[in-house]
Amino acid sequence: MMKAFKYRLYPTRKQRDALQFTLDRNRELYNAALEERREAYRMSKVSISYNDQSAQLPEIKEIRPEYKEIYSQILQDTLKRVDKAFKAFFKRCKEGKTPGFPRFQGYDRYDSFTYPQIEKLKGKPTVTIENGKVILPQIGHIKVKQHRPMIGKAKTCTIKRDGEHWYIVFTCEVEALVKLPYTDLPIGIDMGLKYFMTDSHGDTVENPRFFRKSRGRLKKLQQRLSKRAKRSNRRRKAVKSVAKAHKKVRNQRKDFHHKEARILVETFETIIFEDLSMHNMVRSPKPKQDENGKYLPNGAAAKGGLNKSILDAGWGSFIEPPEGGRLVKHKAEYAGVTVYEVDPRKTSQICSACRAEGEHKDLSIRTHVCVHCGVVLDRDHNAAINIRDRGLGRSLREPASQGTFREATA
Repeated sequence: MMKAFKYRLYPTRKQRDALQFTLDRNRELYNAALEERREAYRMSKVSISYNDQSAQLPEIKEIRPEYKEIYSQILQDTLKRVDKAFKAFFKRCKEGKTPGFPRFQGYDRYDSFTYPQIEKLKGKPTVTIENGKVILPQIGHIKVKQHRPMIGKAKTCTIKRDGEHWYIVFTCEVEALVKLPYTDLPIGIDMGLKYFMTDSHGDTVENPRFFRKSRGRLKKLQQRLSKRAKRSNRRRKAVKSVAKAHKKVRNQRKDFHHKEARILVETFETIIFEDLSMHNMVRSPKPKQDENGKYLPNGAAAKGGLNKSILDAGWGSFIEPPEGGRLVKHKAEYAGVTVYEVDPRKTSQICSACRAEGEHKDLSIRTHVCVHCGVVLDRDHNAAINIRDRGLGRSLREPASQGTFREATA
């Protein structure tokens, strides 16, 4: 399996300029390759492949000598990014999804470049870490904080800019670590807003609400930014302050997710989540109109507050982060733990004790009271038990066994 190791870089001013120079040239190459593909098809209905564009690199270096200062495999990887973007676009078209044509990358959107191969080349590794410094071809020796040892065989190396900071990410091929958890019991997880998650044993994890707690400071910084004149040094400083505040919230949330995922993986052998569609959950309500075309109230304000709370909790980042791979599932795979995702429909309406379906519950109703068997449970606890049972292949329509009922009422 693949595992990433991310370290902070501490470049000098000259090295920082060299990193930014490499990043800017690759961004120019990306946009030029995208433009060439787009115009070739618009003018002549001709599709250009990666091989066609990579064959032009020697000619590009003759026309633009500054590209000779950049490691050739980095430029090739940039062209592969363009090719990957177009392949993903055509795949979405075939699947009937919203295509999203590949777009040009601005300064704030293009923030990394990659060494696609880290292997011995002429007797020397391409990228290495020696004596607290990472050696990058045609850039130099940059100080790095290696806070944990890197294991496995390094396959790729990515240099990433995050605000004013620079990081290096090694993608390594490692063997899965079979580590027995503390218990062989399965557990169901119900994600929520009152509590970040509730498990089938009735235990809860408080929702930290990092964005909500930082909202006052973010509001002041954003107001200060809006008062600054455009294209001024004071505005640029205000932009950095806002970005720094948002980055702190993002890092707090990420740290919280990693710690909670580690606790789950080290404790339980089987973890079962509800299969959430974040795209649908945070979708804005459709506008309502009467017969005269006048817009009617549609609850958009309340839905906006709910969406903000859902995004603040970061369920999507916890179960399925956007950068690829699933946080809990990735840790579980490395530790030999099984993770399932099940359909969450009616897990709040069905009683976990007698399996009878009750009425639809509004979000304001936090207690499950079964009118059939009389069991009283927290709403999320009841849903977590149903999620666990559904993941274990038990039908939620069949009556529960006596053991399950005792566990549900414990």
